[in-house]
Amino acid sequence: MALPRRRKLHYHRLGSLVQVASAISGTLLLLFAFLSFFFPSPDESEHFHLRHRQTSFNAVVKDSVSDRNSVFKIPSTGGKLDRDIWSSKNAKFFYGCSNASARFAKAEAITHPTRYLAIATSGGLNQQRTGITDAVVAARILNATLVVPKLDQKSFWKDASDFTDIFDVDWFISFLSKDVKIIKQLPKRGWRTWTPYTMRVPRKCSERCYLNHVLPVLLKRHNAVQLNKFDYRLANRLDTDLQKLRCRVNYHALQFANPILEMGKMLVQRMRMRSKHYIALHLRFEPDMLAFSGCDYGGGEKEKNELRAIQKRWKTLHKNNPDKERRQGRCPLTPEEVGLMLRALGYGSDVHIYVASGEVYGGEETLRPLKALFPNFYSKDTIATNEELGQFLSFSSRMAALDFIVCDESDVFVTNNNGNMARILAGRR
Repeated sequence: MALPRRRKLHYHRLGSLVQVASAISGTLLLLFAFLSFFFPSPDESEHFHLRHRQTSFNAVVKDSVSDRNSVFKIPSTGGKLDRDIWSSKNAKFFYGCSNASARFAKAEAITHPTRYLAIATSGGLNQQRTGITDAVVAARILNATLVVPKLDQKSFWKDASDFTDIFDVDWFISFLSKDVKIIKQLPKRGWRTWTPYTMRVPRKCSERCYLNHVLPVLLKRHNAVQLNKFDYRLANRLDTDLQKLRCRVNYHALQFANPILEMGKMLVQRMRMRSKHYIALHLRFEPDMLAFSGCDYGGGEKEKNELRAIQKRWKTLHKNNPDKERRQGRCPLTPEEVGLMLRALGYGSDVHIYVASGEVYGGEETLRPLKALFPNFYSKDTIATNEELGQFLSFSSRMAALDFIVCDESDVFVTNNNGNMARILAGRR
């Protein structure tokens, strides 16, 4: 008799639970109907409105190309956040650590007296700067005397500047004197100039790679070797003391020559006269860079045809899927996208922005949305006269050095592409 009673009690409880669940479901349905009646869903119109509790929307950018005259509203003052957008709370936790350890032997103790390494760099200013940095470390690995590196004067940039036109060569030699012996030119052999044996090393060559590939040649070829097209020819992973040497070269030994420093200082002062704070944007949007990226920037068939024509310069260029590249975040941001990102971070239209760039694909048409977001838009060409820039105008590396200084001194630095300059500045800052 006990078993039927238990079953009857079980069914009774189950029935009660079903009734309670039905009552709750009915109540929720009534509540949902009530909310739907009094609070209708958002209107899916063609106008897109950005809302923020603490943001004002005064400036309006109209797309004249659109037949429907759609309006995109942007904040005029930026978001008012609960933090200081001109400083970082974490800055105090970062510090320089480039000093050599006690076990790092002095140059005079390890340098072979008749072993010389010469370097011919490649690329633009910041790519060459990376090559110079790696050249010092390569000389240290080989226990060789480094000859002041030769700058690239033949590639796309066609800049005739030599090392002394860009950098303070005497400071470079003296600052690194305890790490690597550096001379300005190869010594003479009797009445003739010493001609080094030229060769290349593989990219990302490790310490062992240099000892196996370059040192035997140094020993056999009268102890003088020149490494050509020296870009990215040293591995990223090295002994800690060699990495610290890299930092000493890049962030301390490579100082710009006085004419560049003085002009750069003047440009910074003129930005400060306009505003207490300023943002520096390194904008890489040159046609060849966009073509190399393999991305689509919304310019339609005209853009695709123009960039395809440029892509033919590189026979081994891998063809990318533009949609996939963008989804994976590998495409450089457009000027408009950079502006929208800065607005989202809280920087308003009153902010002053310095733009360091080369030729921008699409010219003023491409820059128009960024200038609408940030009307206080400057470059070295707008805050200095042609007369003041005269000695630099014909030299792309010297002009790039001026941009480097203004970006380095800015309160906020941002880039649309993680290239050499962006990485170097990130390390310095």
